[in-house]
Amino acid sequence: MIELRDVHKYFGKNHVIRGYSGSVAKGEVVCIVGPSGSGKSTILRCINGLESYEKGDIFVEGERVERRGAAIAHIRRRVSMVFQRFNLFPHRTALENVTEGPIYVKREPRAQAQERGRALLARVGLAEKESAYPSQLSGGQQQRVAIARALAMQPDAILFDEPTSALDPELVGEVLAAMRSLAEEGMTMAVVTHEIAFAREVADRAVFIDGGVVVETGPARAMLSNPQHPRTQDFLRRVTHPIE
Repeated sequence: MIELRDVHKYFGKNHVIRGYSGSVAKGEVVCIVGPSGSGKSTILRCINGLESYEKGDIFVEGERVERRGAAIAHIRRRVSMVFQRFNLFPHRTALENVTEGPIYVKREPRAQAQERGRALLARVGLAEKESAYPSQLSGGQQQRVAIARALAMQPDAILFDEPTSALDPELVGEVLAAMRSLAEEGMTMAVVTHEIAFAREVADRAVFIDGGVVVETGPARAMLSNPQHPRTQDFLRRVTHPIE
């Protein structure tokens, strides 16, 4: 469904992504892990056209990702994104945040969008919060609204950019539970995360990148439990035992 071939990305003279190649098949969950600044989030942003890339190719279901208006708008209807910082409209209720895209982008009838929006809020455990504004919700609740908003566009795949990194530890579980449910239902997902236990349990494959290059990749449970590359071993040891 998603394919990247020898993708390079620069920020000025900083070569952030150095020939990344990879794919996400339909129904597959791929978790991308690595240290801060390794290019993980930039990869997702290139897939969704939020960043351009200087070399290589990215395809979504055979369509090349380009940042031209009409072309990228079509890609974004098929590939939704959930961000670290929720990015909810503060002046809109939870239901309005969920229905904004279907109504104004896909031109769905308001009543139809609201009916599905309520169902999606219920699906992420927030049926009683449809009239609440983001300021009245916890971080975990806001992120679950963001997940419902992504689903409202009826995407073929969802990109998650460190969806729990801005949350207090006690709120992480509720967001991961929502993501786990999506994975069990067969949603295609590419997830940038530091939640190694979640990646080991839920992902089909894991990719470890450092310095903009793939260091190691393989079946998630095997790779994250028994990494073969010394750099992957060192990273996972530091993430799972941060005091040492």
